[in-house]
Amino acid sequence: MKSGKVYVVGTGPGAVDLLTTRAVEALKKCELVIGYRLYVNQITELLDEDNQEVVYSAMGREVERCRQAVDEAAKGKDVALVSGGDPGIYGMAGILLQVAQEKNPPPAVVIISGVTAASEAAAVLGAPLTHDFSIISLSDLLTPWEVIEKRLRAAADADFVIVIYNPRSHGRSDLLYRAWEIIMEYRSAENAVGMVKGASREDQQLWQTSLKGLDQLIEQADMATIVIIGNSKTYWEQGRMITPRGYEL
Repeated sequence: MKSGKVYVVGTGPGAVDLLTTRAVEALKKCELVIGYRLYVNQITELLDEDNQEVVYSAMGREVERCRQAVDEAAKGKDVALVSGGDPGIYGMAGILLQVAQEKNPPPAVVIISGVTAASEAAAVLGAPLTHDFSIISLSDLLTPWEVIEKRLRAAADADFVIVIYNPRSHGRSDLLYRAWEIIMEYRSAENAVGMVKGASREDQQLWQTSLKGLDQLIEQADMATIVIIGNSKTYWEQGRMITPRGYEL
């Protein structure tokens, strides 16, 4: 029997019009679509549930989703494994490639990139990522806090623009505050900071502030929020966050 393929599809930060053409084509041609319910719900207008099987999954079942995709591909189906944002940036691509190696032979895997939340949040704020930057997730479910803290200190000390994913959840409400305290040890209190909740979605919100002002916004943040802490050269100008790259004007 001919093996099918697994397409790991990046669906972007939430808005359907931010999906790439390649992502849309893969979603439409696959017989089976598997994904976390929140992300699949954002793309239902692209699916044909009369002719496609759609499997909605819960948070925390990433490995289970990957194994199901691999098993179904081994049966000859083309499968779309939905990943929010870009599948290679805190997404499903890495897990899928690991799980695929459990099969002999492993199915063909096609990774389709998507707009990551950092890119869309940056576009909403202006142009804060035009120089070197670091993306750090504050989720300590899979990474020990000691490791996260070490990375925060290194990025802050090296004057990277810092993009923070997963800043605050109900179960981990103090992590952004702890990160703020760490970065304050290395940066000026006037350091430019932007925060975007639900980038590209209908309920999108944004805040313009400084590092000292971030303390007052922490309770507004959730898992759908991106915090961008500028480097020492980043500034706000007419409502736009700008990180100069060094061009002479």
